[in-house]
Amino acid sequence: MHDTAEQAVERAIDTMRSNLSEQLTVDDMARAAMFSKFHFTRIFQRVTGISPGRFLSAIRLQEAKRLLTTTRLNVTDISLRVGYNSVGTFSTRFTKSVGLPPTTYRRMGGFAPRIPTQRPTGVSQGVITGRITAPLDGPVPGLIFMGLFPHRIPEGPPVRCAILESPGVYRFANVPDGTWHLLCHSVSGDVLRLQQGRVMVSSVGPLTVRGQLTLTADAHLKQMSKIDPPVLLALLDSRKAALERQNPAKVHAA
Repeated sequence: MHDTAEQAVERAIDTMRSNLSEQLTVDDMARAAMFSKFHFTRIFQRVTGISPGRFLSAIRLQEAKRLLTTTRLNVTDISLRVGYNSVGTFSTRFTKSVGLPPTTYRRMGGFAPRIPTQRPTGVSQGVITGRITAPLDGPVPGLIFMGLFPHRIPEGPPVRCAILESPGVYRFANVPDGTWHLLCHSVSGDVLRLQQGRVMVSSVGPLTVRGQLTLTADAHLKQMSKIDPPVLLALLDSRKAALERQNPAKVHAA
């Protein structure tokens, strides 16, 4: 059943990617998956960790990131190509998820100068610690970005983030009360042309922090697959900049 469910979700994702400029409905996606609408929505959420609509929005913004850095199309044309009828709505959603406005993202070559973090609104006393590992027989991970996010998709500012030069131990201190997902992302090669780069990801959660609780959360990097939600937050330059600023520490946390 697990393989059948993943295959169904992959069919739906293929349909999304082939029709980014169209106004796809959940019924359209369910037909591609060959499930009823109700069953499809539950299966998709279980397999990917997010809803079909949110996944579609994420891959639209992922494609917009690619078009901004690899073409000369203007922002209006790009917004139409990825399914937005309003360039204002597109720009707002892009900025919220990626951390930069579309024109700034293009001007900076798809990179961000730093990783913004959310300002805690309550008591921040929790600790999350653990170890990041990678397959012994796989590609060597590049710099590893780690962030605590409120949802299963890495978008917008994390509440805490860290950078590892290689797999190893991490520690987040002063984590605010709440429920968080630990999301890890590593790229070796060209991040802007993913067919030339190797993307590795890991997701752990939900992790519920209350008071002075210390949680242990180990994560194992794996090759990114079709069913993994895309990474929307602009990361690459911010990781390099953090390493340059805080050398020689091996782990850098915010």
